[in-house]
Formats: sequence, C-alpha cells, structure tokens
Amino acid sequence: MNQILFYAQIAVSVILIILIAFQQRGAALGSAFGGGGEFYSSRRGLQKKIYYATIVVATLFIVLGILNLVII
Repeated sequence: MNQILFYAQIAVSVILIILIAFQQRGAALGSAFGGGGEFYSSRRGLQKKIYYATIVVATLFIVLGILNLVII
C-alpha cells in the first residue's frame, strides 16, 4: 500500500507541475508557447478549467502526502 501511495504522489506531483507551468501570471495561455504581450483579464474557458484542475490536483497531492505519513 505504501508503494502505491508513493508512486501516486509522484504522478500527481508531475501533473501539478505541468498545470502550474501553463498558468503564467499576466498573460494568456498562448504566451506559454511564445505568444505576444496581451493584457490579462479574467480566466475564461480552458484557463478556468486548468485553474480548477490545479486546485483539485494540489488538494489530492496534500491528501496523498498526509496518507503517506499516517500509513507507515
């Protein structure tokens, strides 16, 4: 069980890093791929879904970390 939690936490951490990399403050999603200097507005569409997915994955990462500490 401990091995499964360990590898699950590694997988979740990689997904979390990817999701955070797509979120650049002050720019749209296209700037991650070399876009221009557009101004920042509210999150819409895909950016909003990435934002909520980041919150869910971060929460899952914390829960997995706590479970790794509790289950020895």
